[in-house]
Formats: sequence, structure tokens, C-alpha cells
Amino acid sequence: MKESLHLQQDLRQQQRLTPLQVQFVRMLEMTGPEIETEVERSLEDMPALEIAEASDADQPDDNEFNESPEEMQAADFANDDDTPSYMLEARNHSYDDQHYEPIAVNDEASLVEMLSTQLADFDLNEREKLIASYIIGNLDGNGYLNRSLQAIADDIAFTQGIDVSLDEMNSGWQHVRRLDPAGVGAADLRDCLLLQLRRKPESEVNKLAEDIVNHYFDLFTKKHYRRLLERLDVSDDQLRAAIDQISRLNPKPGNQQGDTAIESTGRQIVPEFLVEPDGNNLTVTLLNNIPDLTISQTFSDESMVQGATPRQRQEALTFMRSRRDEAANFIKTLKLRQATLFSVMTAIAKIQRDFFMTGDETKLKPMILKDVAALTGNDLSVISRATASKYVMTVGGLYPLKFFFNEKPREEEDATFHQIADAMRRIIDAEDKSSPLSDEAITARLTELGIGVARRTVAKYRERLGYPVARLRKEI
Repeated sequence: MKESLHLQQDLRQQQRLTPLQVQFVRMLEMTGPEIETEVERSLEDMPALEIAEASDADQPDDNEFNESPEEMQAADFANDDDTPSYMLEARNHSYDDQHYEPIAVNDEASLVEMLSTQLADFDLNEREKLIASYIIGNLDGNGYLNRSLQAIADDIAFTQGIDVSLDEMNSGWQHVRRLDPAGVGAADLRDCLLLQLRRKPESEVNKLAEDIVNHYFDLFTKKHYRRLLERLDVSDDQLRAAIDQISRLNPKPGNQQGDTAIESTGRQIVPEFLVEPDGNNLTVTLLNNIPDLTISQTFSDESMVQGATPRQRQEALTFMRSRRDEAANFIKTLKLRQATLFSVMTAIAKIQRDFFMTGDETKLKPMILKDVAALTGNDLSVISRATASKYVMTVGGLYPLKFFFNEKPREEEDATFHQIADAMRRIIDAEDKSSPLSDEAITARLTELGIGVARRTVAKYRERLGYPVARLRKEI
């Protein structure tokens, strides 16, 4: 076998981001609370980074002395963790009073915890409690039991070494179905609604509603009301009252429990910007609570570096310079993020000026990423990241930045999605509910208003607005 060497030229084009660019992209995608947390973390991790001292204008007058004795004592400690507890609270009690330290607790019980607590009210032996507890543990977030009783019995046999019959499993399931909130332990939606209706007081309306769900659930879900009237032999008012009763039931009983205060706080939306009218102009404010950062004087003055030998001094200088450069890059990237966000928001406010002045969504203009990029000079990817998960407070309320981007349905059409959506909303809300308009009919109505869109566009916008098809919008 002969061996040979070959030379080959290969031309490739690669794009690589510098570490500074990667850091900028990551910080640009962060929301306000996230970037504040990042700054706090960096202040702890970067020894050369510190908060800039306030200017002389911000300092209080030296001639004014407003500190109380307690504040002067507290100033001797670095932070609240080092400060003795007696200095952080008023103790207007005698020395022998009981004192309870406040602790953060989660005062909301989960669905499993709440249902398990209710089992104590039932006269069950340990075996029955075990079976019911396993069934509760297999409920999904909505409170439904999606697993078979046999599969749960197999789990009990495998983990506890106890053989359980299907009769015992079914008995435990019935116990769970009697717990609150009504509807937990249901096998499906129909079963869930029936469990809730059977808990209600006896009345003609509740009896008719239970009959509909139990025997005519398919006709009810498809809104075949005429056929229901024929089958049940009732009046329009009676059927309307029964359907109204069914519509008030909770299809997801498990969701009303376990919504803890911690989870609620995590879902709070914090606006990144404030845009408000100022006469004939708009004022754009960046709402981040970020302090001014600077490089520590200790890492700026190289003359302070000492070393027993030239090598040790050189190593110390290298360490100091690397930490100083790290802090300088962070400050530079943070300022670039803030400037980019401000320029992007300013460009959006300029394009959508009519909306920000009035809060009227119908005055939104067609706008895409290219329009903002043309005003700011930034790349499309930068605009996309700068607007992701960011919110702005306006005279009309709180809006995500992505809300302001909307394309024309057609190139020759001047109407925006929001204008078409507003017209569609008015048309659908004013329709005859006993005979709702089809997508073709809505398209025709829009054409009469001077808005020319295709039927498939109407269908797409209708779904985005949360309206079902005409058949499912039908009422008696």
C-alpha cells in the first residue's frame, strides 16, 4: 500500500463573538429584576468593582446633624446581619415576656396537603388512608386522576409490599371524590362537572343541568341547542338557566389551590420603561434601579502594589490588572446595555407616538424590527433581544414591547393588526348570538368598512383574539 501526502486549501468564513460581545448579549436579554440581581452578584464576586460615591451635590450639609443615637450605634456595624437583634426592633415588654422571632413562611397549602388533611375527618383505618393518600398523590395539577386504579395499586404493591384489590382502590377513590374542592378526583371533564352539580342543592335548574351533563354532554359541548330543546322538552329560558349553571362550574378545581404568595410574587411583571406625555413631547424613562459603578481606587493605583521580590510584584500587578479589566468590562457592558435599551425604546416611542400620547391601540402603526433598526443603527438580533420579555408603562396601561410590532396584512393595506382586531371585536360582539357570523361573513363586513383582508387572515386573527368558530359562539 502506497502512502502519500496531499496539500489542500480550504477557505471558510466564520463569525465568532468576543467574550465582551457574549456578555453584552446575555445582559441585553435580562429583565430589570434580573439585571439588578446580576449587578449585586458582580459586586460580591468582583473585588475591583464598587458603587460610586455620591457627588458633593448629593451629600447632606455638614452643618446639619440629623442622626439619632440609635442610628449612630447602628452605623458601627457593617450590615443588618451583624447588627444585634435588639437594635433592629422595639421591645416595649417586660423581660419575662415570650418573644417570637419572625420567620418567612409559606402560608398556602398545596392541593395534596389540603386533601390529605381532610382525610383525617373520615373514619378510615390505616390501610384505607394509605390507599386514599396514594390516589391523592397521583392527581394532576387540575385535580384529575389520569392514571388507572390498577396502576396505582401496582405502585402500592411495589413500594409498600401491600396487595390491594380493585374494590379497595375504588372505595379509596370514592373517598377522594368527596373531598373539597368539589370535582377533585374526577376522571374527565364530564365527571368533574357532575361531581360539582351533585354537591349543589336540589332544584329544577340543577336537576336539568345534571341531566344535560350526564346524558347529553356531546350535544352540549357542540352547542346543538335546538336538538337539546327537542330531547329535553323544556323552554328556552329553562335551558338557558341550566347552561348558565354549568358554565359557572370550575373545570379545573385543583388550580384554585397551591397558588402560593411566593409563586404570585414570581409572576409579577416589573416594567422596564416609563413613557409618558409631556406636553407635545414624550418622556422616556429607564426604570432600572441600578447604582453607578466604578473601579475601586485600590485597583487603580499601581504604585500601592508591594512585593518582596520583582516576581511577586509582577504577579500582584497582573492580578490587579486582570481584576480591574474585568470590572471595567462589566461597567462598559452594563452602560452599553442601558444605552441600547433606551435608544430602542425611544425609537419605538417615536414610531408609535400617537399611541403613547393617547393610549388608543387603534392608533398603532405598522412596525417591524427593521423600522426600529433603521432609527437606532442596531442589528435586528439586537432589537429582538432588547425587546424580549421587556414591558413599558404607558398612559394606557402596561404593555410588552413585542405588542408594538405588527405587520400589514397586505403590502397595499394601511390597516394594522390592532385596527383590524378592534373592528373584528366590534363585529363579533354585535352579532346575533343565536346565529353567529362565519369567517366569510366577518370578512364581508370588514370589506364594507374599507378593510380588505383574506378569509384565512380573519380566521387567524379571530383565534389570536380568543374567539372560537361561529358554531361554538352560538347561544340560545
